[in-house]
Amino acid sequence: MPRLFGTDGVRGLANRDLTADLALGLSQAAAAVLTQGRHADELRAAGRRPVAVVARDPRVSGEFLTAAVSAGLASSGVDVLDAGVIPTPATAYLIDSIKADFGVMISASHNPAPDNGIKFFSFGGTKLPDVVEDRIESYLGKQKLAPIGDGVGRIQRFADAEDRYVVHLLGTLPHRLDGIKVVLDCAHGAAAGVSPETFKDAGAEVVVIGADPDGININDGVGSTHLDKLQAAVLEHGADVGIAHDGDADRCLAVDADGNIVDGDRIMAILALSMKERGKLTDDTLVVTVMSNLGLKRAMAEHGIRVIETKVGDRYVLEALAAGKLALGGEQSGHVIMSEYATTGDGVLTGLHLVAEMARTGKTLAELASVMTVYPQVLVNVRGVDHHSLHADAEIASAVAAAEAELGDSGRVLLRPSGTEPMVRVMVEASEQETAERHASTLADVVRVRLTV
Repeated sequence: MPRLFGTDGVRGLANRDLTADLALGLSQAAAAVLTQGRHADELRAAGRRPVAVVARDPRVSGEFLTAAVSAGLASSGVDVLDAGVIPTPATAYLIDSIKADFGVMISASHNPAPDNGIKFFSFGGTKLPDVVEDRIESYLGKQKLAPIGDGVGRIQRFADAEDRYVVHLLGTLPHRLDGIKVVLDCAHGAAAGVSPETFKDAGAEVVVIGADPDGININDGVGSTHLDKLQAAVLEHGADVGIAHDGDADRCLAVDADGNIVDGDRIMAILALSMKERGKLTDDTLVVTVMSNLGLKRAMAEHGIRVIETKVGDRYVLEALAAGKLALGGEQSGHVIMSEYATTGDGVLTGLHLVAEMARTGKTLAELASVMTVYPQVLVNVRGVDHHSLHADAEIASAVAAAEAELGDSGRVLLRPSGTEPMVRVMVEASEQETAERHASTLADVVRVRLTV
């Protein structure tokens, strides 16, 4: 049976894969697992029930899933603070800020509206490690906590959740945003209320698109996965910069004044250099995944910044940041983690600090982004293959070695098996687009011939 938890919680088609019954059972299991141990003993000694923050993005299915999760937690003796519609990073921040015992975010991030997901955070607002998620999954169908009388949890509205988060964001800024015109694309998602308010309070002149969520239009042609409308709006309004979030606002991508896209790699390069200059980049180190562009690594080397690579997934970036007590990391997709201020990727926080660097230096986003040369990157997904045999095949290894020898220092090759389906991802970077395409095509053909089931 496949693992229920994926790389970012439990996700699926709402009301078919992710049902109210499953949400209820997961929350009861999570309550049993996350209220064990020394912390639980301290709670009992203090005579209080555990507290959990529950929040969601604006998907219509989030309403019944929130009700099911809250019911499962309260029936297990957990007091629920319902924060309503707020970004995922806001949920993580609030859990830590009020010292809640854990929390739940109901969102499918950048996925389309019919999907939804349930993500658990532990004490301190951090994501759960695999081993804890596996324990929660193992508790499904087992005896649940079932207190009676005053042991039953209460469900209350977390009335000032959004205000607390906005105050926190503003308090992180090294420089106000006065004089900068920003277009914000909120993806008809969880950032629709928070992001415009915060940018305005920080001094920016703000134009807003994608900020009319109706429960079914989240990520629909807007947000960080559909940047064309933001590009057009930046040009139409003569803005200095455009900022795009995804549905739960844990991502940030940008558009410069000429409509050019600035991805997560370039954003990290800009922030890393700024933080190093200001003495904020711990050990002068940046954490990225293996999918980050070669140009980012070269730019960082030129400025004396060490780069640590992890597997793909923000949870692995978070683990590396925590292990080294480092300050900055993220992914090309726009998940950027500034660990001094957040325990997860935060698209609003990232956007604010990116624009603050423009204001601080007086430079355009294009000027700041020019620190990094983007190498052409070609990705080919080879489907229907025995991806488990990828690293054991000698002919594939030989083909990769030949490509790497030809590319030398001017490119790189990465072959990754999918973690969820029979597929191998072939990625090639090179100084020329044609060279990258040629090697990617050749390697994809070798993989297809050698591993086809």
